[in-house]
Amino acid sequence: MAIEAVAIQEQPSPPVSSTELALQRTRMAFERTMMAWVRTAISLISFGFTIYKFFDLFKKEESTSHGFFGPRQFALSMIGTGLFVLIAAVVQRWRDSRSLPGAEKVRNSLASIVAGVVGLMGILTFITVMFRE
Repeated sequence: MAIEAVAIQEQPSPPVSSTELALQRTRMAFERTMMAWVRTAISLISFGFTIYKFFDLFKKEESTSHGFFGPRQFALSMIGTGLFVLIAAVVQRWRDSRSLPGAEKVRNSLASIVAGVVGLMGILTFITVMFRE
């Protein structure tokens, strides 16, 4: 019993136009920009939380007054700035991607999903710092 290999002829795909390639490059540039803003937001949120936990450790050892703008307020401002940057980046990416031709057939990207997860984690961090004494 010999098994014969059957060659399947694939249909050649139509050539991609330079306009479609330019649109694809532009969409990928939007994704790279979005991921850069996500990294910035992660840095701001994590730095704020680190400052809060660092000074929270010293607060237990000694009671010092930090004035009006202490470590907790600084941490909240850093986390809030990170969340603001993330929201602004999501809105900017959404507006920019909707301005491209063929925007109705563009799906959500991985960068948008990551931004959503980071946003949720940032909100939880903000709430933790705000309501924890």
